[in-house]
Amino acid sequence: MPQQIEKKILLDKRIIHHVKGNEKGPILVFFAGIHGNEQAGIKALKNVLPKLNTNQVKGDIYGIYGNTSAILQNKRYIDNDLNRMWTKEQLYKLFQKTTLTSEEIEQKSILKFILGLLENQNEPIYFIDFHTTSSKTLPFVTINDALINRKFSRLFPVPIVLGIEEYLDGPLLSYLNEKGFVSLGFESGQHTDHQAIVNCESFIHLACYFTNNLEDKTIDFQYAFKQLKEASKENREIYEVVYKYTIKTNEDFKMKSGFKSFEPIKKGTLLATSNNKPVFAPSSNVLFMPLYQETGNDGFFIIKEIPKFFLNLSSVLRQLKADNFLTFLPGISWHDKSKGILRANLKITRFLAKSIFHLFGYRNKQEDETHLLLYNRERVSKRNMYRYLPWYKA
Repeated sequence: MPQQIEKKILLDKRIIHHVKGNEKGPILVFFAGIHGNEQAGIKALKNVLPKLNTNQVKGDIYGIYGNTSAILQNKRYIDNDLNRMWTKEQLYKLFQKTTLTSEEIEQKSILKFILGLLENQNEPIYFIDFHTTSSKTLPFVTINDALINRKFSRLFPVPIVLGIEEYLDGPLLSYLNEKGFVSLGFESGQHTDHQAIVNCESFIHLACYFTNNLEDKTIDFQYAFKQLKEASKENREIYEVVYKYTIKTNEDFKMKSGFKSFEPIKKGTLLATSNNKPVFAPSSNVLFMPLYQETGNDGFFIIKEIPKFFLNLSSVLRQLKADNFLTFLPGISWHDKSKGILRANLKITRFLAKSIFHLFGYRNKQEDETHLLLYNRERVSKRNMYRYLPWYKA
């Protein structure tokens, strides 16, 4: 079979729907079903994209299947969590191996789609990854903390959660953010709740307008904005993740029933049991994504609201590239300046609060027992691709 025909067959199986406009314009990509048991986004894309009037569309809008094998079996994954595999080490191994797991086959196909899409592309590109949760929740956006992501996410009438990438290894969004594009996750509701599909449909309509793939504010836009605003109970705050309970191998973890995301909790609240021992809330903040399914090792997260003063201050500091001054502090040096990566000696820098680095746009990953690597999304973000667009200048 000729290579180009084989490639097209693979892409056709990967694409839920592709809307091609009559003139050049932005590229908007929706991923759905990266976790196979989270199918609200798939149903929403099938409901919305085929009905768009191509005469009113500019550029390209794609709906892309995530983990097709797991989707068919309604499982989170078959062999490995596809949303924990997008590290440099895993991607390097992907093209060295001759025998691939189910998820590695999926990843290779998705990666080929992404890289093919990015070839010789100068138009603005947006990536949106649809998910649902095992607990009841308001619809919300998750982002890696770059200003282009913040500005674009603020257009949607839902709460925003920053910093989850510090607690997860290898999510797809982190890979896309390292390439510098606007990339966000939308968690639309509980897995089996029909409302999660409705929320995704509204998000699709809004995203198509905000990216300028659709120019006119249609009736669908007005309805979608109102619907999401009501579904999120008019919560448009920005939060950051401050704690994650990680479930260990062979641990018998059970979340206590009745909890939901964005529920305020007090320190000492009994949240779960671990091997029949109580697990209490470590602080008085907001509960986030409590786990009510068998697969996954994220027991629950704790988030807290970020004061507007700190959000505004961090924006100013980043625009001034004030992080250059961090290397004058003892124990901090550039690991790779071109990619915005600092290296911090923990023995020397323990006195520096994590929130200081967050102000400058850095999120950390432990390198070894004595050093942290701090990643800055601002230095790799393709700001020039978006800086003259109305949503960025607003």
